[in-house]
Amino acid sequence: MVWLIAIALVFLIGLVSGCTRVRTALAVQGNDTVAGEIVIARAGGPPPALAVPSALVNRVAIIPYQSEDYQGSVLRFAGLQFDEVNSLVAVAPAAEGRFRLALRRAGNRILLNGQVDLTALPVDRADVQVKVAFAGDVLSTDGRLAVHTVSWRFDPGRVGKLSAVVRAPDPAAPSVWQWAILVGALVASTALAVVLLAKAERNPPVRWAKRVR
Repeated sequence: MVWLIAIALVFLIGLVSGCTRVRTALAVQGNDTVAGEIVIARAGGPPPALAVPSALVNRVAIIPYQSEDYQGSVLRFAGLQFDEVNSLVAVAPAAEGRFRLALRRAGNRILLNGQVDLTALPVDRADVQVKVAFAGDVLSTDGRLAVHTVSWRFDPGRVGKLSAVVRAPDPAAPSVWQWAILVGALVASTALAVVLLAKAERNPPVRWAKRVR
């Protein structure tokens, strides 16, 4: 996800000869994976050419995009882990200093923080939007909140920020039922051991004395 958005912003920075559109829609799943799509298109010029790294060829689909006067591509993906997502930003070093995004888990919270620098773009030549849907409740954000979805629209010629804190139980942590089953199993095994021990003490094994001739 981070790599894809970073690449999108690299094209944004370079494509000033026509109006540029970058619309990102992401869904953070309850199992801490990310799915979504990114539209990268331009009006008034040839569509931007995209190339997915070999490591992501089987995980990212590139589909032609055309709407109104815009032509470009839609990048679609699913099943990316948080650590994979965050590490992919290094694939687009040209975005350094202009784009920053960190998605991570902290206990029962998911934290999203980032910054988009569009100061190099003409103020009338960009349409940049980010929308993220979460599986949990959004506790705080600087974006526009609608139920579990937060959206941001960034202004060309300015630096924009994005942040969100989401309540989301850790899928790797044992659930209440798992704990109940575990505790029940421990209690049952302990009780069985006590019963067997008590039975053994009440009924000691018979030892036959040797017959004296």
